[in-house]
Amino acid sequence: MRTLKLFILTVITLGIGPLNAQSDLIRLEPVSFSQVTITDSFWKPKLEKVANTTLQVCIQQTEVETGRIRNFEKAARRANEKHEGIYYDDSDVYKALEAIAYSLKNHSDTDLEAKADEWIDKIAAAQEEDGYINTFYTLTGLESRWKDMDKHEAYCAGHLIEAGVAYYQTTGKRKLLDVGIKMADHIDQQFRQNNTPWVVGHQEIELALVKLYKVTDEEKYLELSDWFLDQRGRGHGVGAIWNNPHWGPKYAQDDVPVKDQKEITGHAVRAMYMYTGAADVGAAKKDDGYMDAMKTVWEDVVHRNMYITGGIGSSGSNEGFSVDYDLPNERAYSETCASVGMVFWNQRMNSLEGDSKYVDVLERSLYNAALDGLSLKGDSFFYGNPLASNGQHSRRAWFGTACCPSNISRLVASVGDYIYATSENTIWVNLFIGSSTTFQMGKVEVPFEMSTNYPLDGEITITMNPPKKTQYALKMRLPGWAREEAVPGGLYQFEGKSKMTYSVMLNGRPVPHNLENGYITIDRKWSMEDVITYKLPMEVRKIRSRNEVEANQDRIALQRGPMVYCVEGADNGGKAWNIVVPENSSFEAVEYTVLQEKVMAIQGDVNVVTVAEDGNSVLTKKQKITAIPYYTWANRGANEMQVWLPTKVKELKVNY
Repeated sequence: MRTLKLFILTVITLGIGPLNAQSDLIRLEPVSFSQVTITDSFWKPKLEKVANTTLQVCIQQTEVETGRIRNFEKAARRANEKHEGIYYDDSDVYKALEAIAYSLKNHSDTDLEAKADEWIDKIAAAQEEDGYINTFYTLTGLESRWKDMDKHEAYCAGHLIEAGVAYYQTTGKRKLLDVGIKMADHIDQQFRQNNTPWVVGHQEIELALVKLYKVTDEEKYLELSDWFLDQRGRGHGVGAIWNNPHWGPKYAQDDVPVKDQKEITGHAVRAMYMYTGAADVGAAKKDDGYMDAMKTVWEDVVHRNMYITGGIGSSGSNEGFSVDYDLPNERAYSETCASVGMVFWNQRMNSLEGDSKYVDVLERSLYNAALDGLSLKGDSFFYGNPLASNGQHSRRAWFGTACCPSNISRLVASVGDYIYATSENTIWVNLFIGSSTTFQMGKVEVPFEMSTNYPLDGEITITMNPPKKTQYALKMRLPGWAREEAVPGGLYQFEGKSKMTYSVMLNGRPVPHNLENGYITIDRKWSMEDVITYKLPMEVRKIRSRNEVEANQDRIALQRGPMVYCVEGADNGGKAWNIVVPENSSFEAVEYTVLQEKVMAIQGDVNVVTVAEDGNSVLTKKQKITAIPYYTWANRGANEMQVWLPTKVKELKVNY
């Protein structure tokens, strides 16, 4: 055990890099979770909640309540036993293992690690001699494998690979990674090397293969990811997706080649995973075709098809996109997994360009639409994330298709992946999360610490301790909401101008800096105990939509910092649909709690409307309302909620 602890200490301090060294191929290289220690007052309790509660729920459901682990046990016995559950259920086991891997970095737990090792042994035992692993086909007939493009075989393989990479990065243990390598080699032989057309029905393996390429330095995995991407839009798709007139190739982003795609279509989660993989491949291969397509599709998503919360995929019928500006609130689908995918994709886009607008969207999705998927207690979940409710929406303990609980678990547990990045002689600070790490600036190791109470307030303190004077650049993101840009592209706009501005101090004095692509840049020789104090304007802002978003006409939303707010009945006498926000209304931030969660609430006077007894007129009175961060709603039972508040009485009768 002593050896293991010493090894893990090495992981935490230095991170485990590639099995073989590889050159840095992208403009920004995100700093791995394995190199970051989270100390943050907002996020650390959530990491502990995932470790102590959410993962235990996942383990209970995976082992006892469903047959997910039993399927691996049956597959290993090879005794012609019956498969339990759905054909893609293996993926939930892999995502839970990935979440466990991240959690072990944040929260050492020998019992949890032993449980993961137990699962990994069962997974390895279920693998076929040729490297193939999928319990559905092992138990229902291997003769049918690789016959149906919509049966998620490559999707499950992708999650296996991601779990193997994450577990190796945290613990140094290779067993699960080797299972993933064998499956990747099987797939490569089956398709790319044999040039056998195959369109992945549910994308995911593309981004996983790039992770495998980076950790092994094996070029064939990058080439396989590129090959899978290149299969799309060429008429190879066969199966239920392609034969269904309601869905068709657009549902799986297979209507045109990836490099020719210009608009977002179809299933939101599939799209996010594919575009993340395309951005990864584009960066690694320096392929302008992927880069240009990703920029164009990103603009279509953010400028015309994204909720103010950063959620995407408004339509429940296809779990994805319909037409531009179709963003209903009460009927919003906005799947948790799609918001997780938005975090992945926008990180990759930021790595391609070094533009803060991508992290602005990443942050919006992370703090609002994604985090909303996990309850404050950590034991219940949202699959979809509506922006209005008459009381019919409530969190659930589990789902038949249980992708979201393990997905939000792995995102929260891996939040260290999204804080920092590096490029040549430059440190990039993307998210403001209390943490520490060490950067290699040339030949000098620079210990780095960030402390903050963000998002409750906007003050960030950064302390750097190079052992000798060292020249490098520090780039700190200046969020769009602090630069009068609610969301890039103008889909959502602030009402009025900010009365505040940011400030940057070095050792208590103003410091010269540049602002480029949304980053404040300070390039100088740094010394021991240099301290940057960075203050962001955390005022309450009103937001309006473009007129094309019919659901939000004559309505406003409230935002403070990165947090989008909602009005919930639990704080307002059981009502949230009787509110009209008058012109020139003002709001202030106040300390508040939702259950045990400390938040900054927003309060202000509005008109509360009731219908008179004659049914033909309305009565209004002034009343103070309380709005809470969107991610905290529906934690006190089912009740009314609205994000977009009417500014006219007639809008009370609008059917969302």
